[in-house]
Amino acid sequence: MRKSISAVLAFASAGLMSSVALAQTTVTIATVNNGDMVIMQELSKKFEEANPDIKLNWTILEENTLRQRLTTDIATGGGQFDILTIGLFEAPMWGERGWLEPFDNVPADYDLNDVFKSVRDGLSHDGKLYSLPFYAESQMTFYRKDLFDAAGVTMPEQPTWADIGAAAAKVHAPDKGVYGICLRGKPGWGENMGQISPVVNSYGGRWFDMNWQPQLETAAWKEGLTTYVDLLKKFGPPGAASNGYNENLALFADGKCAMWIDATVSAGFLSDPQHSTVVGKVGYALPPYGKFNKGNHYLWSWALSVPVSSKSKEAAQKFIYWATSKDYIKLVAERSGWATVPPGTRTSTYENPEYLKAAPFAALTLKTIETANPHDATQEEVPYVGISYVGIPEFQSIGTTVGQEVAAVIAGSKTVDEALASAQASTLRAMDQAGYIK
Repeated sequence: MRKSISAVLAFASAGLMSSVALAQTTVTIATVNNGDMVIMQELSKKFEEANPDIKLNWTILEENTLRQRLTTDIATGGGQFDILTIGLFEAPMWGERGWLEPFDNVPADYDLNDVFKSVRDGLSHDGKLYSLPFYAESQMTFYRKDLFDAAGVTMPEQPTWADIGAAAAKVHAPDKGVYGICLRGKPGWGENMGQISPVVNSYGGRWFDMNWQPQLETAAWKEGLTTYVDLLKKFGPPGAASNGYNENLALFADGKCAMWIDATVSAGFLSDPQHSTVVGKVGYALPPYGKFNKGNHYLWSWALSVPVSSKSKEAAQKFIYWATSKDYIKLVAERSGWATVPPGTRTSTYENPEYLKAAPFAALTLKTIETANPHDATQEEVPYVGISYVGIPEFQSIGTTVGQEVAAVIAGSKTVDEALASAQASTLRAMDQAGYIK
C-alpha cells in the first residue's frame, strides 16, 4: 500500500511539476483591433502548440485607447504588457528614452535583410532596431469599378482631390445606400488627423515652421481641410464624424462606399470573401493630391516591441520573431489566401508569384510605401520628421485635440475657420508650455 501511495504521490508531483513548467512564462500582448491582428491572435495557437512553456495573454483595444494605454504604461514603467503594438511614431522616441528592448541578436533564419530598409529605419534610433514590423502600409484610393462603369466615370491612376470630388458627385446614391466617399472623421492623432495631414501637405501646408510656431491658420490648412470636410458633408455617410478606420473598412466592405482613401493594408481584407461583399469589384489608384504630390501619402507600420519593464523578454521576442516571419506569412496564406497576408514588410512577399497573382494591388502598395518620405514631406522646411504626424512626444495630445476640432466641423457644429483658430491657439499653448517656443 505504501508503495502505491508513494507512486501516486510521485506521479501527482510529476504532473504538478509538468503543469508548472508548461505555464511558467506568460506573455501579455497589447494590440489593436484591426483584422490582421485578430488573425494573429487566432493563429497564435500554433505558436503555443510549438512552445508549450509559453502562454499568451491578449489585450485587444480600439486604436485610440491602445495608444493611450501603452503611452501611460511605458512612461510610468507600469509593466502591464510584454509586447506592445506601436509604430514609426513611437518606436524611435521610446527607444531613444531607453523604454524598449533593442533587437540586437536577430536569428539568422529570420532574414532581417528581407525586411524593407525604409521600414526598419523608421523603427530604429541611432542604428538600433527597437521594433519588428507586423505589417507596413501607405495610402491608396479604393473605388468600386462596377459603380464607376455604370456612372461612366474613369478613375485616373493619379487622381487629384478635384478628381475625387467630381467622381463622388456622380456615384453618390444615398437612396440606394451607397455614398460617394468614405473618409475618417473620428478624432485622434492617428485617426482623422493621420489622414488629413497628408491632404494638408499636398496643398502646401505644414504643422510648424522652423521656429516651432504652429501654422494651422494658413491658407494651405484652410484649403486642405475645407476640401476634406466638404467631401464628407456632401457625399459621405451619416455620422461620418464618428467613423474611424474600422468603421469605414466595414462600410466599404459592405458595399456602402463608392470610394475610400485610406491604408493600403485594407486591400487584403477587401479581397477576402469571408469579410467582404465587394471582392472582384474594387479598383485601386494612387492617393490623391491637392497641388503637390509630395507628402500626400504616409508611411506607417504596426510593429511589435518589448518594453524594458517586461519580465518575459526572451519569450516575448520569440513570439515577435514568429509573428513577423516569412513562415507566419505563409501560415496566413494557407488560412485565407495569399491576398490576405500581412503586407508591406518583406521583399520576398513582393517577389512571390503566388502573392502577385492573388494581389492586384501589390505593385501599387509597394510604390506608395517606397515613395513616402517622412524626412521630406512638405513644400516648406520643417523641424520635424513625419508625414501624417509630427515626430515629437507632444503630438499625441496636440493631434488629438486638433482632431476633435475637425470632427466638430464634420458634424456641423463649427466652421473651418473657427476650428482652425481654436486649433492654432491650443497648439501654440501646448508648444509654449513644452518649451519649444523661445
